[in-house]
Amino acid sequence: MTREDKKTIIEELTDKLKTTPHFYIADASGFSVAQINSFRKVCFEKGLEYRVYKNTLIKKALENLEADYAEFAEQTLKGFSGILFSQEVGNLPAKVILDFRKKLGPKEKRPVFKGASVDGDQFLGEANLEVLSKLKSKEELVGEVISLLQSPATNVVSALQSGKNILAGLVKTLAEKEA
Repeated sequence: MTREDKKTIIEELTDKLKTTPHFYIADASGFSVAQINSFRKVCFEKGLEYRVYKNTLIKKALENLEADYAEFAEQTLKGFSGILFSQEVGNLPAKVILDFRKKLGPKEKRPVFKGASVDGDQFLGEANLEVLSKLKSKEELVGEVISLLQSPATNVVSALQSGKNILAGLVKTLAEKEA
């Protein structure tokens, strides 16, 4: 690979990292060709993009970003590294990794989660994968807030509607007594 080729890849990867709010770095080494193709297919079906790059190219692309990814790069960019890009949902790559592991068997630990950047927040190490898979997306949080706000109004309306027959009966009885 020539110097120009590397420069082009770094520029493209830098643009991709800048425009993608969520990315995960995982190690899928040791997979057979069929397994890696299956993993790529699952990623594609879920709307994720999985690409493998050399660690030095990823490191240079991370250096071009505004945030400080020095510690992130130091801890994650060892051995085989592939990047899962997610445009919409921050927890989707974590769910895909965990689901793929389950599909391979209960003792399977591949692909190995190395680190993630979710909306600029950095998560390092395998211990954070379960936490990331349970994170709620922005849309899910907004939906929960809206339903919480609607709940009291719904309760008041239903109480008024259920009591309208009782109120009408009381008014009718009182009117009949006066007559």
